[in-house]
Amino acid sequence: MDNNIKIDWKYTGISDKEIYAYSEKVKKVHKELNKNIEDKDNYTGWIDLPINYEKREFEKIKKIAKKVNTDSDVLIVIGIGGSYLGARAVIDALTNKYERKSTEIIYVGNNLNPTYINEIIDYVSDKDISINVISKSGKTTEPAIAFRIFRDLMENKYGIDEARNRIFVTTTKRKGALYKIAMQEKYVKLSIPENIGGRYSVLTAVGLLPMCVAGINIDDIMAGAKCAAETYNDDNIKHNECYKYAVVRNILYANDKNIEILASYEPKLFYFAEWWKQLFGESEGKEHLGIFPSSVTYTTDLHSLGQYVQEGRRNLFETVINVENPNSDIVIGYDEEDLDELNYIAGKKLSYVNKKAMEGTIQAHVDGDVPNIVINVDYLDEIVMGQLIYFFEKACAMSGMLFGINPFDQPGVEKYKSNMYELLGKNK
Repeated sequence: MDNNIKIDWKYTGISDKEIYAYSEKVKKVHKELNKNIEDKDNYTGWIDLPINYEKREFEKIKKIAKKVNTDSDVLIVIGIGGSYLGARAVIDALTNKYERKSTEIIYVGNNLNPTYINEIIDYVSDKDISINVISKSGKTTEPAIAFRIFRDLMENKYGIDEARNRIFVTTTKRKGALYKIAMQEKYVKLSIPENIGGRYSVLTAVGLLPMCVAGINIDDIMAGAKCAAETYNDDNIKHNECYKYAVVRNILYANDKNIEILASYEPKLFYFAEWWKQLFGESEGKEHLGIFPSSVTYTTDLHSLGQYVQEGRRNLFETVINVENPNSDIVIGYDEEDLDELNYIAGKKLSYVNKKAMEGTIQAHVDGDVPNIVINVDYLDEIVMGQLIYFFEKACAMSGMLFGINPFDQPGVEKYKSNMYELLGKNK
């Protein structure tokens, strides 16, 4: 299988000499990443996951998805951060949200807003539903509250026994509050490997069950990720575009480019950018270090943030995901009166216009001292999404360790939680 990711570095302003100066550092980090992958305290189990994933668990995911598709109009995915963003990123990228699906995916547990939850309760009141609750601990406030609410709804709607058959738990193998609940209530359970952190867990049952229910070919997702895992398991930066991306980010950061904007001209990648922001934000934002991850969807955001990107503070760089071939296209028609003065592009495809908008924007931003990294993929499908997921996971780990921080913990997230618990009167 060929790797579909091709990167254009010419808009970065960085020479090969600057990049290759990191060669020994990259080799050292590569060795560190691949050391003790099985150790649950290292959180690097995702590195060889696409090659060594649990096949029995994989088939169990397919069996559960088939059941949900058979008896449910809606699957409610309960989770926050890495517990839902990866699945949503892939589902939104690869499905038509305007088509009626056999089972609709709805996401809760990612906020504490009562209006949001009540509107979903009203929406599913006359529908058959199943739940997939996803959490390592089972104590994270947002999904824990949502699960309590929707578990009560399920039991009132179906009775305790039938509700039990419609609730699927994705959590750790042998510990945690959610694990205890699943064992006590005899819910069907899927496992999150202990040596994989939440934001690196999209290729586990965390992401794969919702994807499978949505009709995504998870075999191809894993095949794409496997291809990427093999491609990017090379400690030579000359041959590893993934590591080169991590190094270029570090060089730009050293040159005071401390905000990275992930840009795309494909609206279907909106939630992929949300997943990417969590991946890099939680991994790198520590010890007053790290690049701030942001995102835009062009050309839409050229009419809101474009002015700032072009002429605001010069602490920005962009990473552009360029999808060469859209899934469908439109030919622009000819109009006799031409009052809108568009006949100069009559007969051309909309994708052609979109591509020229991208090329013009990249050149304008580069001329305005905003370096660009362009990541090209031929199209969006399961293979490519699996490759993109693994590419960014591996690059994020390398980049964070080059910064000298641990890219697998998130100590700052705990601060708001402790404050909230105190304000709510939780016993210590």
